[in-house]
Amino acid sequence: MSDFSEELKGPVTDDEEVETSVLSGAGMHFPWLQTYVETVAIGGKRRKDFAQTTSACLSFIQEALLKHQWQQAAEYMYSYFQTLEDSDSYKRQAAPEIIWKLGSEILFYHPKSNMESFNTFANRMKNIGVMNYLKISLQHALYLLHHGMLKDAKRNLSEAETWRHGENTSSREILINLIQAYKGLLQYYTWSEKKMELSKLDKDDYAYNAVAQDVFNHSWKTSANISALIKIPGVWDPFVKSYVEMLEFYGDRDGAQEILYQIVPSHKLMLEFHTLLRKSEKEEHRKLGLEVLFGVLDFAGCTKNITAWKYLAKYLKNILMGNHLAWVQEEWNSRKNWWPGFHFSYFWAKSDWKEDTALACEKAFVAGLLLGKGCRYFRYILKQDHQILGKKIKRMKRSVKKYSIVNPRL
Repeated sequence: MSDFSEELKGPVTDDEEVETSVLSGAGMHFPWLQTYVETVAIGGKRRKDFAQTTSACLSFIQEALLKHQWQQAAEYMYSYFQTLEDSDSYKRQAAPEIIWKLGSEILFYHPKSNMESFNTFANRMKNIGVMNYLKISLQHALYLLHHGMLKDAKRNLSEAETWRHGENTSSREILINLIQAYKGLLQYYTWSEKKMELSKLDKDDYAYNAVAQDVFNHSWKTSANISALIKIPGVWDPFVKSYVEMLEFYGDRDGAQEILYQIVPSHKLMLEFHTLLRKSEKEEHRKLGLEVLFGVLDFAGCTKNITAWKYLAKYLKNILMGNHLAWVQEEWNSRKNWWPGFHFSYFWAKSDWKEDTALACEKAFVAGLLLGKGCRYFRYILKQDHQILGKKIKRMKRSVKKYSIVNPRL
């Protein structure tokens, strides 16, 4: 392990020669590996073969890693550095990332590894070519986070965020987004600590105003990083939840839930969000309330949510009674080709009625309003003989006849 660490810490020079011997440990030598690495028997002749040398060394490293033989892997790694001078340009360009992945895993698990060795290795690998700087910086920051070094991790992310070398590619943009997201998450952590500190102070305390201002400053920094993610396609849930918590802390509950809807439309809070929206005096809010319900029921995990179906059945009727057919058509046009099979098939009618008659009735009402009285789901439920639900089914039939969006009178 000592030689591997020294190799990491030593200066890098352009004329640095790669040793042909395989050294490991403190002057240890593997004769069998030395023979394999230096020469390869081909047709009875023996000659040096750089490509086969590095390939063999890589295989030995991988085998050692699989067996958790960290010391042996480190010894082989010492020799594998020569792949950085491969004559094959493709292999030479790929080498830094391979070396980083192997070396970082060895240093992470090796019992004699330390923070200094890992940091030195990471900093050297960042500067070998421009293609891996951002990826290594992000992984280095996660390593520092794992060891509780938040300030160092944040500094690494800040440096990576401002790094502007190399070509702008889609993969680079993804990495920059992740770097900004994790930086925002660290700022959120600091904000949480400050908020906790503030909660322990009395408002009359002389330090209260200073800490409150500090809390606000950190929330602004976090918002700047995380709010931008909302506009970028992707699953940002772990990061956005911190932003939502801050909005709720400052009393902007509506804003918090709207952010959640944009990122996680199937979240359990969306039904509460719908309730707030439908009570609003603003027409745009009431329209969004319909969009939220459709959004919840787009997800397979919500298909049996009877509350969502009750809300949608009642809200659809109210909207159609209020002459807002266009709202319903706008939501239905993007779903009319897949919702019938997803929610309203004959199979689901039988299954839902057997498992939960109340759910089946709510779904049947929605199906009738959206697809008309000819919908198979609606017709199946209508034919069922149920003493308790009989009156409800009759009322449902009359409402569908009057308000269905396929009714020409609308």
